[in-house]
Amino acid sequence: MLFHLALGSTFAAGQAAEKPPVPAASKPTPVQAKVDAGLTGKTVLLWPQGAPKAVGKTPADVPTLTIYLPAHNTTKTGVLIAPGGGYSYLSMHHEGEDVAHWLNARGVAAFVLKYRLGPVYHHPIELNDAQRALRLVRKNAADYSITPDHIGMWGFSAGGHLAATAGTHYDAGNPQSQDAIEKTSCRPDFLILAYPVITMLIPNTHGVSRKFLLGDDAPQTLLANLSDETQVNKDTPPTFLFATTDDGIVPVMNSVAFYTALVKAGVPAEMHLFQHGNHGSGLAEGNPQLSVWPELLIKWMRERGYASANDAPVNPVATTTAPR
Repeated sequence: MLFHLALGSTFAAGQAAEKPPVPAASKPTPVQAKVDAGLTGKTVLLWPQGAPKAVGKTPADVPTLTIYLPAHNTTKTGVLIAPGGGYSYLSMHHEGEDVAHWLNARGVAAFVLKYRLGPVYHHPIELNDAQRALRLVRKNAADYSITPDHIGMWGFSAGGHLAATAGTHYDAGNPQSQDAIEKTSCRPDFLILAYPVITMLIPNTHGVSRKFLLGDDAPQTLLANLSDETQVNKDTPPTFLFATTDDGIVPVMNSVAFYTALVKAGVPAEMHLFQHGNHGSGLAEGNPQLSVWPELLIKWMRERGYASANDAPVNPVATTTAPR
């Protein structure tokens, strides 16, 4: 059984005569120029001078962003991707690199976030990393051939909680900062939440995510503040949700609660609930139960102007692998 719920839907000359002519070299496209310059498939530091509150210099202490640019991007859209992993590890391939290539093939720029994790790092470090990534992408939008008001965030599982938190806990930037990136808004323009953790409250919270994000003794006020279904308002970004009813890891009521809050606040939202399907399915390629869900997503993106049918699917620009 499959339930669909929606609210709102948008030579060179000069060669000797006896030699065959050689075609003139074509001018590189703007995106190819970026490839040649190392701007696509490149991993950059969120804070080149060192991340705030970092306790070391190992890869786990250094949040990064890996950039994937498509050959064409008619709608000038970019998506920040937050892989899942219970705030204790990151599924960088299955819920990161694969997703970036999927977006590129459909004419959308992608940025895979490697954020810091528990038990070493607790809130607000993870949110700060996500907010910094959103600011960085928006500040450098022209370099990525996207526009500042077409930047979404896509999160899986605990990464879904991070995306939902970014969509309910944001600011317009700090005009007093000496850092130009910090002056930029960190509000995502839309959200994509795949089998997300939403609440930190019993009985529907995901215990592992809560433990690694908040520790064992988080005060009730913090638990409530990071239960994103309680933080939705009319300015929360339009949202697409996907989950399965018999998810044995993250209760489906997480998605239902967030969707319900969006509807109540009048925020455009669409949710697709499948009866069966394991947690962590990613794009569900080869899964006959769930493989339709990414096509429902791209349809939603096209309807909202965040993807174009003319751009998809095509072969994505070759990129390097994000760090894992």
